[in-house]
Amino acid sequence: MEAVQRRRVVVRGVVQGVGFRPYVYTRATGLGLAGHVTNTPEGVVAEVEGAPAAVAAFCERLAAEAPPLAVVDAVDHHEVPVSGGAGFTIVASRSGGPARTLVSPDVATCADCLAELADPADRRHRHPFITCTHCGPRFTIVTGLPYDRAHTTMARFPMCTDCAREYADPADRRFHAQPVACPACGPRLRLLTGSPPREATGADPVAEARRLLADGAILAVKGLGGYHLACDAAHAGAVAELRRRKARGDKPFALMAREPADIERLVHLGPAERDLLTGPVRPIVLLRRRPGADAQELVADAVAPGSPDLGVMLPYTPVHHLLLGLRGDPPGPRLLVMTSGNLSGEPIVTDDTEALDRLARLADAWLTHDRPIHVPCDDSVVRVCDGEALTLRRSRGHAPLPLTLPLSVPATLAAGGDLKNAFCLGEGRKAWLSAHIGDMDDLATQYAFERAEQQLESVTGVTPGLLAVDRHPGYRSGRLVRGRAGDRPVLGVQHHHAHIASAMAEHGRDGTRKVIGVAFDGTGYGDDGAVWGGEVLLADYAGYTRFAHLAYVPLPGGDAAVHRPYRMALSHLRAAGLGWDPDLPCTAACPPEELRLLRRQLERNLHCVPTSSMGRLFDAVSSLAGVCHHAGYEAQAAIELEGAALAGSGTWADGGYAFALHPGEHGGGRPVTADPAPVLAAVVADVRAGTPKALIAARFHAAVAELVGTLAVLARERHGLDTVALTGGVFANTVLSRACARLLRERGFTVLRHHRVPPNDGGLALGQLMVAACAPQHPQQGEGHVPGGTRQSA
Repeated sequence: MEAVQRRRVVVRGVVQGVGFRPYVYTRATGLGLAGHVTNTPEGVVAEVEGAPAAVAAFCERLAAEAPPLAVVDAVDHHEVPVSGGAGFTIVASRSGGPARTLVSPDVATCADCLAELADPADRRHRHPFITCTHCGPRFTIVTGLPYDRAHTTMARFPMCTDCAREYADPADRRFHAQPVACPACGPRLRLLTGSPPREATGADPVAEARRLLADGAILAVKGLGGYHLACDAAHAGAVAELRRRKARGDKPFALMAREPADIERLVHLGPAERDLLTGPVRPIVLLRRRPGADAQELVADAVAPGSPDLGVMLPYTPVHHLLLGLRGDPPGPRLLVMTSGNLSGEPIVTDDTEALDRLARLADAWLTHDRPIHVPCDDSVVRVCDGEALTLRRSRGHAPLPLTLPLSVPATLAAGGDLKNAFCLGEGRKAWLSAHIGDMDDLATQYAFERAEQQLESVTGVTPGLLAVDRHPGYRSGRLVRGRAGDRPVLGVQHHHAHIASAMAEHGRDGTRKVIGVAFDGTGYGDDGAVWGGEVLLADYAGYTRFAHLAYVPLPGGDAAVHRPYRMALSHLRAAGLGWDPDLPCTAACPPEELRLLRRQLERNLHCVPTSSMGRLFDAVSSLAGVCHHAGYEAQAAIELEGAALAGSGTWADGGYAFALHPGEHGGGRPVTADPAPVLAAVVADVRAGTPKALIAARFHAAVAELVGTLAVLARERHGLDTVALTGGVFANTVLSRACARLLRERGFTVLRHHRVPPNDGGLALGQLMVAACAPQHPQQGEGHVPGGTRQSA
């Protein structure tokens, strides 16, 4: 009698909602094995029985040949007693116990579904919710684990006979695809118009929506993770009106194009950009504009005024594809503005009733449907730097995929920052960054934080016993977490230390050797109470020393200086001993009465916190050079200065600028100080000489890159370190990032730059998590301790 063996196999990772059970079924039956497979909170569990060689073959390449959307972390198997029986089955999912499996992110509509969508002979022709095992909603519809239809927002839609047959057929692409639906049984799309909004009757909702868009209307469109506001990108009036209603300032809008060919005239498209645009994530990709491109017939000037980039994404839901039109549809807008459905500063709207209320002053009509969104999820944003992706917002398509940590951590919640907030849960060697939450100024965003935290804890099974927050005493994220801490310890983590730790963790550094961390951003609470932001720290996870920083200047009026870069320029000029002459652009931009008051404010040091911020220096030079005097959105002055530098980057070697270094006390209590006074004096001279803004911008970027290189060499000479981490929001600037990386590598350094985790505050929580886990002690709740050394020395 032939030998028979039975093995129990547990597969952990992203293995639910991605066709893994059908894959196991097909693999087992193909090898003639009996047994069963099921979803459980710990992962996919299978038992297979048959000839030992067949059982071994089943286990051997289970991970290597997994479905395309699966991410297998571990396959554990052991022998169990033979039980007999024939055939292989998928059994009902088992619930209970802690969650140990991972939920898949939402995935763009696959090619097979798109072919059916466009096929008049297919029963799902033009079905706005077409999906299969390989695409569609996942994270945003999950209400619990294990991942079954009953634990999604599709539970309210009983499958029709045809869908149920596909769902039960192992040979079908929709075998156990939980969001499966069709026109007979699935969600229903509606167009609401008028005041009060009522459903438009007798017309195809999408066709009527396309007509409204072509006529200049603004539509609220329900997507996977929330509502978008959409209009025709070429309709100047519609774009301007959307900007006014949304209180957007000059912040660029994102665009949606049907295919890359629709934007080739407008932007530079390399292989990496095309891969990002067309891949399963479908993020917003920031693409460099083509200089001199005549684009007004495609994109109104008000879409992205003053920006060197256009943010573009391709359709990722069937509704998007229908809205842009299938082949043979009547002409409609070629490019759509597609921006988050909210007022600026508020969280994205997901609830249908709330959408009719909160978007009533923003939208002329609503293209909506009756499938609830359980988890809000904004679009991800990326750009390409030196041929690699640089994530600026990690959200749809990525959340809730975990990051693998270089060290095991206790169950921890890290709150992140107050701008671009994303929090982080971690346990063991896994960390889960939340989807983008937003800026914590708004009470609705704070509620969104609490809801998102509860939801992510439920799907990860992490119950945090340790909490980490930014040291800033006024951060709302910190107050929120401290207020709910109970008897759990809360650790305060210095802002720039967290940035550097985030870069280290992304690159798998275990912290046994310090790095030279260059953390450049706009604002971070410093150990001395000043606003830091131009920092070079010698850091590991356990602590840091402040090796160097940009010289302090007054930040006159706090946020007023951020919104009016000319104030920062005038402050820097005064600190450098340079006059406020009326021929300088920043002086001319400041109203006379404000100029008089600002002079008195700086003389008396009223409301003038000292700052070492590199972001504020970029603002100052932007205004001093005449590039940008008013910032309607975060980092506008710096972004426009980067855009100017692109045009002048071919002449960097011609008359560069240089910072002065004050060496501090080697082995003493003072760090090296980088004084921008010579740079500012050179900029003033160039402005008066009529030097083009582009050349001034390029020379300034070159000076900052040279400063980074010089300080890194000095740190290596004094401390023997050879790895540099570039982090903080300033390094979203690819002109600067490329220049720094090239220069550092030429000087023999290993360079760590962000790719999967944002360099800005959206990646802060990952660093907080690592610092908290490596703290030498856990303080009592509310102490605000900074782990490790914070000596002000070089």
